[in-house]
Amino acid sequence: MCAKAHAAPPACKGVAVAATDNTTHARARWGLLRHLAALLGGVLAASGARAVDLPEDSGEALFHSYNGGGVSASGPALLVRKQLADKVSLSASYYVDAVSNASIDVVTTASPYSEQRTEYGLGAEYVYRDAKLSLTTTSSKEGDYTANGVGLDITQDTFGGMTSVSLGFTRSNDRISKQGAPEFADEAAHWQYRLGVTQVLSPRWVMSANAEALADDGFLGSPYRVARVFGAVVPERTPRTRSARAVKFRLIGDLGTRDAVHVDYRYFWDTWDIKAHTAEVGYSRYFGEQWLADTSLRFYRQDKALFYSDNATTETTYLSRNRQLSSFDSIGLGAKVAYKLGRIAGTSGLKLNAAYEYTRFKFSDFTDIRTGAPYAYNANVLQVYLTATF
Repeated sequence: MCAKAHAAPPACKGVAVAATDNTTHARARWGLLRHLAALLGGVLAASGARAVDLPEDSGEALFHSYNGGGVSASGPALLVRKQLADKVSLSASYYVDAVSNASIDVVTTASPYSEQRTEYGLGAEYVYRDAKLSLTTTSSKEGDYTANGVGLDITQDTFGGMTSVSLGFTRSNDRISKQGAPEFADEAAHWQYRLGVTQVLSPRWVMSANAEALADDGFLGSPYRVARVFGAVVPERTPRTRSARAVKFRLIGDLGTRDAVHVDYRYFWDTWDIKAHTAEVGYSRYFGEQWLADTSLRFYRQDKALFYSDNATTETTYLSRNRQLSSFDSIGLGAKVAYKLGRIAGTSGLKLNAAYEYTRFKFSDFTDIRTGAPYAYNANVLQVYLTATF
């Protein structure tokens, strides 16, 4: 018996490419976005609303490694993009996670295990005038869990190219089984709706605001995880429905000396009574013509779910000891460097990237039953990837 946590994989990272408009204001706007995107190493792509332009023909090869809390995961990822007739861009991705799990959930209630997760993705983007339509599909599989999803996003430039508005929708379906228990089989469905606005505030500053609505239905727990009541082990019982909302604000500024800064804030709340705050500040700077360095500091704090308990004193309809539903906070420090290798072997550009993030997690009401002390651990994430444009 083992306890599992399924997490979305980190995607291959790209640099946002700004669109070109026929008006003077639009040219100034997208010139600013290109400059900021280059400085910030692609953070504009994560802001929700993006420039209406197709990505360059490119290929990326990534190796990622995670180690923390008794869990280690590593593997490769590949991403390829190709334009067709300057109107359509197609993409394909491949991602592998080889996981070795000896987390506190596993070592205190079961035995360590290893498994492999594989994900495939396909995407298409179409540009018409000042609008872009994006369609994505993903499929992942591991020993006892399969997930399939499809997403649709629309981005529209307005007000002479000074404002971008984006709408998006994702639907995914999961099938869950349990190793050693062929009689167990269940499903879960997930919906996500997105709305984003990016606004040029001045020749050097851009702001974005994004909102999300999420809904989950089906089996939302783990068939392996257990809870505790008066110290006795009982199966975890989680609700079969969940709704959540999130808002995020980002401010990006060009400081004028080949450097830039960004500040983010995100607030999340759901029907399980979880409330979470995330704040991040980052700084990027060029060193010469070939080196770009980024650094960031992120704070996160979360309140526990209504039915979470480290050691319940009464039986309730729903009960969980999943530490991801407890009260905890984290602080993360990240750094990234990118080096332009120039044109090599027929490419129009080759770039080598390396990123590292250290995060410290501290739990307020989840204890290590081996010591009785509040649980805490450190996590390390390393990514090395090569990007080639054609």
